[in-house]
Order: sequence, then C-alpha cells, then structure tokens
Amino acid sequence: MSGITLETVRKEFDAGDEQIVAVEDIDLEIRDGEFLVLVGPSGCGKTTTLRCVAGLEDVTSGHIRFGDDDVTDLRARERDVAMVFQNYALYPHMNVKQNIGFGLKLSTQLSSAEIDSRVQDVAEMLGIEDLLGQKPKELSGGQQQRVALGRAIIRDPAAFLMDEPLSNLDAKLRSQMRTELQTLQHELDVTTVYVTHDQTEAMAMGDRIAVMNDGRLQQVGTAEAVYRSPVNEFVADFIGSPSINVFDVRVDGDRLVGPGGFDYPLSDTAPIEGYDRLRAGIRPEDIDLAADGIAIETQVLEPMGNENFLYATLGDREITARIDATARPQPGDVVTVDFAESSLYLFDPDTGESLKTKTDGEGGSDGLPPSATGATDRDTTGTATQDEQVGEVTE
Repeated sequence: MSGITLETVRKEFDAGDEQIVAVEDIDLEIRDGEFLVLVGPSGCGKTTTLRCVAGLEDVTSGHIRFGDDDVTDLRARERDVAMVFQNYALYPHMNVKQNIGFGLKLSTQLSSAEIDSRVQDVAEMLGIEDLLGQKPKELSGGQQQRVALGRAIIRDPAAFLMDEPLSNLDAKLRSQMRTELQTLQHELDVTTVYVTHDQTEAMAMGDRIAVMNDGRLQQVGTAEAVYRSPVNEFVADFIGSPSINVFDVRVDGDRLVGPGGFDYPLSDTAPIEGYDRLRAGIRPEDIDLAADGIAIETQVLEPMGNENFLYATLGDREITARIDATARPQPGDVVTVDFAESSLYLFDPDTGESLKTKTDGEGGSDGLPPSATGATDRDTTGTATQDEQVGEVTE
C-alpha cells in the first residue's frame, strides 16, 4: 500500500500550431488506503489525470509519487498499479481463468499451479468461481466487470485505478456493484482512485471526492463537506440531485430582491456587505410548502413514491422543490413556499466564490474549522488555494 501525491503536475498536448494544456499544475494528495473519487463533467480532466498516475500518459512537468518514491519517469508496468477500464478490456479468445491470471503469467515467475491457486481464490472472493471456463462473450455485463476486477486484484498492486468501470451497467446492477466495490476495497485496504461523471456515484462511494471542472480541481473533501460547504457555485450546482436552484438577486439593505417578487429578509447581513448584487441558491430539499411565503407557479409534478419533485417558475426562473408525497399541486397552480435562512447559499456574482453556505459557523472541509483547511483562503481568481481544495486539471 502507498499514498499517491501529485506535485504541480502539468500535461500538454500538441494541437497543430498550439499547445493544449490538459493538466495544469495540479497538487493533490491521496491518502494511503483511501478511496478517492475524481468526479466532474466530460472534458474536465479526470481521465487524463488518472492516465498520468497510471503512467499511460507522460507528464510535461511536475512529479508523481507513490509513497516516498518518485514514479514520474517510470513506465506503467513499473508503477505497481492495476487499472480497470470502462470497457473491461478482456481478451475475447481467453476464458475467465486465463483472463484473470494473464497478468501474473507475464509479470511473475510463479508456477502454473501457483497462478491457478490464486485465480481460484480471487474468483471465489468475487463469486465467479463457476464461470472460470467461460469466454467473455458468454458473460453478462456484471460478470465481465467482476472478471476485470479479478484481473486487477490478483496482482496485489499498490493502488487500484478505475476509469468509470460501472458506466456500462444498468441502474440496478450499478447500485449492487457500487456496494460490492466499496466492500472489496475496504477488505483489501488498497489506495484506490476512481473516475466517474456521476456525482451520485461519487458521493456514495468515496472516502473523499475531488470535483473538477474546466481544467481545474475545484474542491476535495468528504461528500458531506462538499455538499454542505461548496467552495463555489459550480460545485454547489454539480453536487446534489436535483441540482441547487440558483438565481440573480440584488441587495436592498438587509433584503435580497429577485425574480418573480422574490423578497427575502436576512437577519445576518455580514455575507452581503459590500455587494449590490449576488447569486442566491437554495437546494430543492430545503424548500417547504408554506401558508405564506414566496409564490411560484407549478409547471410539472413528478411523483417519486416517497416524495414529489415539483418543477415551477419564479418569475422567469425555473425552480425545483422536493415536497411531501401527499402534496399534489397541478400545472398552473400557484403555491407559496419558504425556506430557512440557514439553508441559503450566496455566491459572488463575478467569481462564483461561495460567500455563505449551510456549514458557515459549523466547520470547513472534512468537518474541521476553516482555518485548519484553508477553506476561506483564496487567490484573486476565486479558486481555493490549499492543497486539500485546489489544483488544476483538464482532460
């Protein structure tokens, strides 16, 4: 086992007459035995970062360390990592037993009997011992995924690197495999870096998540810390489903005035001092139907069984609320809603930097006071500057 450290890692690609910066000065520490999830939209840099860690891409500058060892210039096969790909990358002409054991056959001096024994142990761990004689084309997606995992596990690597390994599975099987992967990683206690574009998957699986966007690592922390105390509007919008409601407001004394007659008084005006306009946010689950409050017009109601998703308009803005399953406003109905001031998010209208979040006064990243993590320290662009929260990367 070992932790993984990226120190000012930069990756550039040639594109005709110009250089495209794919990874820009990323600083990130992945702890020994940690399950870290890299999450963000397509093109944000998560896969390129993973490939640099794996040694499948050469870095332009900077260093990558496994523990105390600098592996920056080592080839992929010299880095003691095992990678699980999105498409499983199984050899179609080999059966399950041969696929799992192939890496050991190439990279070790173990006898055939020793390899067979280890293949059997891994197959039993994954519940695929009855499939050892079958070819990949005879397996379901979940079974193929287990074979790919078995091929990685059998090598007993210093780190697992996983590039969207569940994206080809149906929703039910993805949920099942998420649980199995977490259980397996905890049992093996191996440092794991997992890439996904699915923020729900990231929050469910990671010890910590690293949110990326537009070539930059926006924030790193536990799912709760990132959800409750996002460093900027992008993180607040990307993490959470349905997404946070965000709209423009102007500051009028101690009140926020916005679309559709929105007029909200603040008891604490410290976050808005010096601003005449802001971006205000409220998560759907923090909006409650109320006898008196903000008027919104119902557009669509989606019953989800245990709750309803209410899609409405506030002036010219779309608003989403998660309401009780027994509440059934119809399209065109005007209802009033309200929310607690403690649930209000406020963002700088130019930089997107968070000015107020749910966790203000309760602690910063990973539940620590802001002073311990640098959660409030920023550079002039509004990007966090501590290694727990900042780096830059593109895919």
